[in-house]
Amino acid sequence: MEKVSALKDQGNKALSAGNIEEAVRCYTEALALDPSNHVLYSNRSAAYAKKGNYENALQDACQTIKIKPDWGKGYSRKAAALEFLGRLEDAKATYHEGIRQEPTNQQLKEGLQNIEARLAEKSMMNPFAMPNLLQKLENDPRTRKFLSDPSYLELLEQLKTRPSELAMWLQDPRVKDTLSVVLGLNFSDMEEEEEPTPAPKPKPKETQPPPPKEEDLPENKRMALKEKELGNVAYKKKDFQVALQHYEEAIKHDPTNMTYISNQAAVYFEKGEYDKCRELCEKAIDVGRENREDYRQIAKALARIGNAYFKEGKCKEAIQYFNKSLTEHRTPDVLKKCQQAEKILKEQEKLAYINPDLALEEKSKGNDAFQKGDYPLAMKHYSEAIKRNPSDAKLFSNRAACYTKLLEFQLALKDCEECIQLEPTFIKGYTRKGAALEAMKDYSKAMDVYQKALELDSNSKEATEGLQRCMVNQAMRNDSPEEVKKRAMADPEVQQIMSDPAMRMILEQMQKDPQALSDHLKNPVIAQKIQKLIDVGLIAIR
Repeated sequence: MEKVSALKDQGNKALSAGNIEEAVRCYTEALALDPSNHVLYSNRSAAYAKKGNYENALQDACQTIKIKPDWGKGYSRKAAALEFLGRLEDAKATYHEGIRQEPTNQQLKEGLQNIEARLAEKSMMNPFAMPNLLQKLENDPRTRKFLSDPSYLELLEQLKTRPSELAMWLQDPRVKDTLSVVLGLNFSDMEEEEEPTPAPKPKPKETQPPPPKEEDLPENKRMALKEKELGNVAYKKKDFQVALQHYEEAIKHDPTNMTYISNQAAVYFEKGEYDKCRELCEKAIDVGRENREDYRQIAKALARIGNAYFKEGKCKEAIQYFNKSLTEHRTPDVLKKCQQAEKILKEQEKLAYINPDLALEEKSKGNDAFQKGDYPLAMKHYSEAIKRNPSDAKLFSNRAACYTKLLEFQLALKDCEECIQLEPTFIKGYTRKGAALEAMKDYSKAMDVYQKALELDSNSKEATEGLQRCMVNQAMRNDSPEEVKKRAMADPEVQQIMSDPAMRMILEQMQKDPQALSDHLKNPVIAQKIQKLIDVGLIAIR
């Protein structure tokens, strides 16, 4: 048990340092020595979640609960994995179950509160949960006066944590004004055009109040607006030099309005002068903050800086400014752009890491470790080799062999499928996939895979013997219903089918009326799911 404890500590240190692969390796090796240790399953669930492998995180969390059902941490792990998978209602049910087992667990209570808030936001966006809410309320004269009232601050906190109660407060004038500010609704003034745009300005609706009359504005602001309009005309004609001159005159008349500086930045963006564009955006932001400008204008300038970096292929810097913009004001366009930049950056980092020579070195180290029976170490080296050369099918095949030795059959199957996809004629991918399925006692599917291997090489001893073993085991098997169910429910595909309310209704209908089966089989999607349940032994057709 000393080795188990040492491996657990080693895994914890690796997890804290962000070395997720190493943490998973340590926990997996420790579980091979102590398979009933609920803490190890819980820790590995956390590691899988950090890695983004939420299905495996969920499986380990379920195993934690199975071993120690009265331990609250297991329910926290399971709920977190379900939340990442988007199964919010299931996560909520898990928190409730955990609290029933351990009523004093504060982590579970907070988790339940958070998931209930997320569910409420899913059906109705919660504007009171915005990170910069108080700043926005302070910047707007309609709500600034409320912030000195403690009861108003308490109300904001209440609506932040329990957005479902918003309907009770809609008659409160303070709430109406607050929603008007945070949602960007302004019924007393029409917004000025924020920046030049090639699209024509839409006509105001008749139900909206008219814009402020020009004669009501100070002389300097009237002059600034005229110059801006002339600049916009030139901008639309792509006469950028003239546009810049007019925006410069507008700034001279009204240096406190960041819009004119932002418009200059837009011109330099169109000209491809991105350094100058960013410089002017930063200047506009400083002017805007100094004069308590609308947060949406600040967000727009930050987003333009991000776009300027993105145009130059500097995704890391672009992401930084897109996120700053989203903090000020969340818009779908900026969010989409940020996600696009993140995807490109991830791919760039992945490609920059590729080195086939280093991959061969790691593969050789993995082979040595595998020969010595040190499968966790071999898995570590093969994983590094895959990062260095993700197009080498043999590396996935080798790691699948490690996973099979470590009884991680689902991971072995995933690697085998990746191997086959990369190199469809590589027979080892099929034989190792067959071995993993055979170990899971899914003999019918294993036989299909071995048969495919024999189609590639009719003399394959490994495939021939595997096929024969599966045929014998399939004929002799006499599993109890509990064993069949346990084995079947370990399959993620089966889990998905059985969690589908429509499929559960169909299965209940088939149980009551066997004749309904023929109708359901006419639907190819349903027929495929029913065949899957037949293959794993969950249902039988007589």
